[in-house]
Amino acid sequence: MEVVNEPTAEDRAAIAAPLVIYNRDHGPPADAKPLALLLKDNDGQTVGGLWGKTVYDWMYVELLAVPESMRGKGMGAALMRAAEDVAIARGCIGAWLDTFAFQARPFYEKLGYSIFGELADHPRGGSRYFLHKKF
Repeated sequence: MEVVNEPTAEDRAAIAAPLVIYNRDHGPPADAKPLALLLKDNDGQTVGGLWGKTVYDWMYVELLAVPESMRGKGMGAALMRAAEDVAIARGCIGAWLDTFAFQARPFYEKLGYSIFGELADHPRGGSRYFLHKKF
């Protein structure tokens, strides 16, 4: 066993390889597809957006970032709606994500997401929430 402080993409791929094989042989088809919606500034530079994937009939939102200059204009909700539309078109039945207490829980709840799990004291004194929404 070796502790690696700066693992590579190849290290991750090597760890994932036996899991991918096992899941392929024992689970339903994953049909994993990346999902990205990019927010661009006037110069065409990516300044935020949504990053996730669809897999096992659900969309997972890993990252949602709207720069300060674009907040309060419905951009976050528009990103979520667009991602949900893509997920539905791909045959997904719902979406899930996680957020910390100091982040965007009320935002997601306004969009119809509800908590299905909480990891208390992550970070200490706070919580990490897991939310989902059925389409």
